[in-house]
Amino acid sequence: MQCLMVTLLSQPRRIPGGLRLDANKAQSLQQPLRAAGVPERLYIPLSQHIGDAAEPLVEVGDRVLKGQLIARSPGYISAPVHASSSGEVVAIGDYPVPHPSGMQAACIVIATDGRDQAAADQLRMENVLQADPADIRQRVRDAGIVGLGGAGFPTSVKLNPGPDREVDLLVINAAECEPYISCDEALMCSRPWEILEGIHIMRHALHARQVVIGIEDNMPNAIQCLQHCLDESEETGIRMIPVPTIYPAGGEKQLIYALTGEEVPSQGLPIDLGIVCHNVGTAAAIARALLQGEPLISRVVTVTGEGVRQPANLEVRIGTPVAALIEECGGYTDAIARLLMGGPMMGFSLRSDTIPAIKTTNCILAASYRETPQAPPASPCIRCSDCVDVCPAGLLPQQLYWYAHARNFDRIQDYHLFDCIECGCCAQVCPSHIPLVQYYRFAKTEIWSLESERQFSELARQRHEFRLQRLEREKKALEERRAKARKSLKPKAGDADAKQAEIAAALQRVKAKKAEQSVQARNTGDLTEQQQADIAAIERRRSSGSGQP
Repeated sequence: MQCLMVTLLSQPRRIPGGLRLDANKAQSLQQPLRAAGVPERLYIPLSQHIGDAAEPLVEVGDRVLKGQLIARSPGYISAPVHASSSGEVVAIGDYPVPHPSGMQAACIVIATDGRDQAAADQLRMENVLQADPADIRQRVRDAGIVGLGGAGFPTSVKLNPGPDREVDLLVINAAECEPYISCDEALMCSRPWEILEGIHIMRHALHARQVVIGIEDNMPNAIQCLQHCLDESEETGIRMIPVPTIYPAGGEKQLIYALTGEEVPSQGLPIDLGIVCHNVGTAAAIARALLQGEPLISRVVTVTGEGVRQPANLEVRIGTPVAALIEECGGYTDAIARLLMGGPMMGFSLRSDTIPAIKTTNCILAASYRETPQAPPASPCIRCSDCVDVCPAGLLPQQLYWYAHARNFDRIQDYHLFDCIECGCCAQVCPSHIPLVQYYRFAKTEIWSLESERQFSELARQRHEFRLQRLEREKKALEERRAKARKSLKPKAGDADAKQAEIAAALQRVKAKKAEQSVQARNTGDLTEQQQADIAAIERRRSSGSGQP
């Protein structure tokens, strides 16, 4: 069994590269966290996570209850989907979903009834800290919980490091590094006990030896709230370490480096170092599911920017249209220019405010032209290396750009393209205004597409080879059967003489029988005159010594 020992640093390290950006979080933190209203219709996508899309369990016309399972997870890397409120299923089909391409995908549409009637609780666990970790993972899976830090990886999978691995360190990511986004800070200030209870459950499920909360040092209120809970509970097994506020310190690999000085291997995972990392929002969702019996049907979302009248953090039902959230915050201002899902660095533009909030939605940014100015036209790269200086992954962004631009997808992988976290630091400092991250995303998509085609071709080749092998086996088996049949029909050595002897004996028996019949006929006088004359002639020839009949 793998057992790696991880040592926490006495003082956190500054991550490589990165940028100091204006936080712009205060405007959405002026009001306390509150619950958003339930919209008239919920548009709940079947795919809100990494992995296979969920499969519907309801039909149009069905009445559903809040928290009811409406779509099951078909595979291990997947998550089920639940109804966010009670009402009637009025449609199941393709609708706009959060995606940079503006694509449509399968959604279950629920017309809410205003009663918000809850389904029977099937998730709550008694004595959860004494429960078997496998049972905890199954309840977390049944609750549809995924990583709420933005990636959306099914949490039950990350709670299962495998039988041959031990978890030495559980990292709770509270380093909300991107500008404008304050949903985690609002959650830590309003529900610190919920987060702490979720941490205890995850530590028990993972059998983690150490637990640390990594939080940026520009969140004094959140630090104070969490520390108060730790002090009140007399908890000594959980440490909280503030890290320098540098974007993107909240990246999983970057936070691990800041806290431990350890670097996650290229194309590796934190578990390779004996580390598992979860978001504070994920911890709260686990506590709510296993202690209160509520699946993941809502999350905290920051609605902010100069384009909205009253920025705030809202507890939002999954499937709520963005337009309803903007209305909840007083509506648009005249300064609205762009609507983003996510922050200004890693978010993407929304073509419409009818798109729903999903499990991975952490921010709706109604930005003005001042906040997101239009980038000037790109000019040629001048090889200034500014992008190299700020890359938190230690890559060579200009080389990645050249090979992506040239569509040299083999060579670009030699420069560790897939270690890029798409934080946007390189594009932010590029004096040539080259949209570098777009090139990297393009290259990744093309490589994934080519790999998918290669796997499809390889599968087709294997199927063709298996068919030829099967036909060859069938042909060989047929030839063996025919040879066996021919062998069974072919006489053995000595069988011919025996057969001739049998034939000769049979002829003798026939002749003897005929002779006996002739004698009997003669003795009884039944012979005709002609027969008697023939017999007399035969006897005369025999008596004269002639062998001729």
